[in-house]
Amino acid sequence: MRLILRERLVPLAVLVGIGGILPITLLLGFGHRMVMFGTPVHFVGVGVSALAAAVVGVRRNDGRVVLIGTGFTVMSALLAIHGLATPGAIIGMNGVISLTGAATLPAGAAVLALSAVPTLRRPRSMHALLALQAFSLVAVVALGVVGMAIPSIVPPVPQPGSSGAIAALVIGVTLFSVLLLRALKTYLLTHRSADLVVVIGIAWLTSALPPALLMNYMELGWWFGHLFELLGIVLVGATVAVDLHRSAQSRSLVGDLRGAELVAEEEAFLGVRVHALTQLLADKDESTEEHTRRVALRAVQVGEELGLAPGRLRALAIGGLLHDIGKLSVPEHILKKPAVLDDEEFAAIKLHPGRGVKLLRELGGFSANIHELVHSHHERLDGKGYPRGLDESRLALDTRVLTVCDVYDALVSPRVYRDAWTHDAAMALLHGETGTAFDGRCVAALERVLSRETQPELSAMPLLRVAAAGA
Repeated sequence: MRLILRERLVPLAVLVGIGGILPITLLLGFGHRMVMFGTPVHFVGVGVSALAAAVVGVRRNDGRVVLIGTGFTVMSALLAIHGLATPGAIIGMNGVISLTGAATLPAGAAVLALSAVPTLRRPRSMHALLALQAFSLVAVVALGVVGMAIPSIVPPVPQPGSSGAIAALVIGVTLFSVLLLRALKTYLLTHRSADLVVVIGIAWLTSALPPALLMNYMELGWWFGHLFELLGIVLVGATVAVDLHRSAQSRSLVGDLRGAELVAEEEAFLGVRVHALTQLLADKDESTEEHTRRVALRAVQVGEELGLAPGRLRALAIGGLLHDIGKLSVPEHILKKPAVLDDEEFAAIKLHPGRGVKLLRELGGFSANIHELVHSHHERLDGKGYPRGLDESRLALDTRVLTVCDVYDALVSPRVYRDAWTHDAAMALLHGETGTAFDGRCVAALERVLSRETQPELSAMPLLRVAAAGA
């Protein structure tokens, strides 16, 4: 329970607070003050919001991009009509202004939420999505034209605070909550400031819903809502537009970033220091660096299989890539020796976890979870691992995941002094030492991950009871 609070609920509360504290303060403190700004202020303010939404509605030949563009197009069209329908701007009192004002955010959120549906995100044909975009735009424009040409045809619904307004509020908040959770998950994986901006922007858009649906234009909070809407559209739209042109995209509104992508694009997602350290390791011993990359990939896949929180997956990605960084201090003739190590050489190898965590502490900026992964990836549940002889009571699930993935990859990879083990032989060893060396949940999760992939045929080798510590 503490882990769930620390890894999921606390970050959510903090980030929503950053985006929501100012709008909530303004609404509670000043929202019900009576004001009368007049028609020009409303028309210009909504017009700026519509322009902002239209400018950021970029799209390319990608289903999710078309959906994101459609979402901003719908919002910009509704906002534009909302502004044009301001009483006194073109026509007198009408129902279009109420309907478009209430529909803008829920409609946009509904389209944006669809971007996570796999079949829509990667459709066989773009024609259906482009048709949806065209239909949405035509429908909104038709509503505006007909409504302003014949004002009596569109009733002024929903009335502020009515059951219809409350229903729209619930729907809108629900849809934006989906987007918020996706964006939060993405930020916890990437730690990109741009992804944090998206989280805050969605919080602003969400905070624009209550004043739009519960207040009227004579209350200051109603005008605040338009400001929140403008800021939210700019923050979310501009940031997403920039992300669409990156080579390594976060896709924060879609929320489909996987741990494997953190490993594949470690410089973009995990930082230049992690990339620099992996390059140093590659220069020292290319096979060790390739091993760490494969282990990191398997570790985040297993972590996802076990449902680990995004922050822990990020730590696994970094810890997996750097778990053997202490081998920078191991003499090259030992690392590349084409024979089994003698006792003295193996003793030198066993120093690498401690030296690795010492290096990371000296560099600074790496979390305690990453230090622990680097320090403990050769420990065993029965306390017979190294360098500290920790037992299961002191080994977190993250460390157990890394240990299993490290041993598996070491066994199925060829070494200068032996051939690679087969997948079946390696899994037999892991199963045989489950409960003594390895966590059964991690072994089972690794097996499920591997079963979904096509296993290469590796050279057969008799199953030997080698010590996992020697992996």
